[in-house]
Amino acid sequence: MDIQEQKLRLDLAAAYRLAAMFGWEDTLYTHFSVRLPGEGEPRFLINPFGLMFDEITASNLIVVDGQGEIISGDAKYNPAGFTIHSAVHSARDDAHCVIHTHTLAGMAVAACESGLLNVNQISAEFHEQLGYHDYEGVAFNLEERSRIQASLGENMALILKNHGLLSVGETVADAFQIMFYLNKACEIQLAAAQMSGVSAIELIPDTLAQYVSGQFQKVAHERQIVWDAWLRKLDRIDPSYKE
Repeated sequence: MDIQEQKLRLDLAAAYRLAAMFGWEDTLYTHFSVRLPGEGEPRFLINPFGLMFDEITASNLIVVDGQGEIISGDAKYNPAGFTIHSAVHSARDDAHCVIHTHTLAGMAVAACESGLLNVNQISAEFHEQLGYHDYEGVAFNLEERSRIQASLGENMALILKNHGLLSVGETVADAFQIMFYLNKACEIQLAAAQMSGVSAIELIPDTLAQYVSGQFQKVAHERQIVWDAWLRKLDRIDPSYKE
């Protein structure tokens, strides 16, 4: 195993452990992946089916190719996870990491016809940077991959309607922070909706939201700084993800 793959394994395992800390688990379901370097058909790391997020380590991640063949590892994967992640990895050269979640807030907003609203500064980061994909059932049908690709387009995140959230990034740090704030934006919207009986929700105008989104894009490099801080926190709490 080369140094680059080992680094990606460490980062992806850390992402699973942090997600467990943040309460993003859905028992054995949902999945994060990272594409391995190399020419030709994409190969990516993903979680072995049967392990909770807090059981994931760098060494027990499995390697799957674009046809669904297990290249490395002694466990199976979630077929729906393969459909979603292989779709994104094969369509976007910059989509090195893909994170998919079923959080309460994310699923609640995914169930709303209006989608994500410009409720808050955090929500504004995703203005015109967020795609929507219509629900087609559990993602077992490989033919859905082309439609997932079209729905995502060049956006940094996707709301899978009546399902959950998805983020992409050039690094694990990018994809993880995008998901962190997309989920937080959904939490804020859910909380604001609960207050709507007391006071009307004031939305940020589209023109201002577009400006704010541009401001966030200019400091996207700070995602790595935040990631490094999260890794230090994880190392203090439980560094066993490195095993």
